[in-house]
Amino acid sequence: MIEYLWSLLVELWTFLASNFDPVGDTIDIVVVALGVYWLLLLIKGTRAVQMLVGLLALIGTFAAAEFFQLATLSWILDHFLASAVVILIVLFQGDIRRALARVGGGFFPSTSDKEESQIVEEVVRAAQALAQKRVGALIVLERETRLDDHVERGTQLDAIVSKDQLVSLFIPMGPLHDGAVLIQNGRLSYASCVLPLSLRQDLPEGLGTRHRAAFGITEETDAVVVVVSEETGTISTVVGGEMVRDLDAPRLRAKLRDVMSGGRAAEAPEPLREPEPAAGAAPEPARGEAAGARPGIG
Repeated sequence: MIEYLWSLLVELWTFLASNFDPVGDTIDIVVVALGVYWLLLLIKGTRAVQMLVGLLALIGTFAAAEFFQLATLSWILDHFLASAVVILIVLFQGDIRRALARVGGGFFPSTSDKEESQIVEEVVRAAQALAQKRVGALIVLERETRLDDHVERGTQLDAIVSKDQLVSLFIPMGPLHDGAVLIQNGRLSYASCVLPLSLRQDLPEGLGTRHRAAFGITEETDAVVVVVSEETGTISTVVGGEMVRDLDAPRLRAKLRDVMSGGRAAEAPEPLREPEPAAGAAPEPARGEAAGARPGIG
C-alpha cells in the first residue's frame, strides 16, 4: 500500500516537473476553483447536494473496487459511470438552468432594486394583515429559476403587486383564494396555483399541506415562499427547503430583503407598521390548516 502511494507521488512529481507552467496553470487552477465554489454556492440547500454526495460515493466505491480488484463491482460501476456526463445533465438539469439564468440575469436584470424593495414591502404588509385576520396564504416569489416547469399554473393575473391585491386574493370564499400566488418579474402573474408537495418525513409536526407545498417548491427551485398559517396566524418563510417560523413584520422584511438581494441587503430604516386591530375587535375564527385546500397547495 505504502509503495503504491509512493509510486503515485513520484509519477505526479515527475509529471509536474515536466509539464507545469507556473503562470498559466496557476490561473487555470484558480479559475476552475472559483467556478466549482460558485456551483457549490448555487446548489447549497437544495436536493442537488444529496445527489452530488451520492455520485461521489459511487465514484469512491469504484476506486475502492479497482484497488481491491473486485471485478464484478468494477465492471458494473465502470459501465454506469461511463455515462457520467448524461447522468450529471439529468440529475442537475434544474441547477444548470438556474446557473444559466443567473449568468443571463446579470446582463439583463428584470427587476430594479427599487421595484424589488417595493414588492417586498407590499408582501410584508399583506402577510401582516392576513395574519391578523387568521387568513391562510401562500405567496411564492420567483428568483433566478423559472417556476413554469414546477408549478401547475392557475388563473393568469399580470397585476401590480400590492397589499390590497394580495389580501383580496386570499379572502375566504373568493374564487382564487384556494392555492398559491406567484410573483414573477415584478408582477402578480398567477393565482390559485398548485405547488409540488414535499416528500420529506422530517418536517416539524403540526404543519399542514400549505407548508408542505412551500417546502416542495423550494426544494426544486430557489424561490422564496411566504406562508401565513390559518390555525395560528403565524408568518413563516421557506427558502431552499429550510423554514423560519414566527416572523413579525420587521423580521419578515429583513429576511425577504436579504434573500432577494442574495444575502447582501443593506440596512434601511423600517417603514411604519400596519395599525393594530381595534381593542374591541374580535379575530375571525381559525380554520383548519388544510381545510378546503386542494392537494398540493395547502
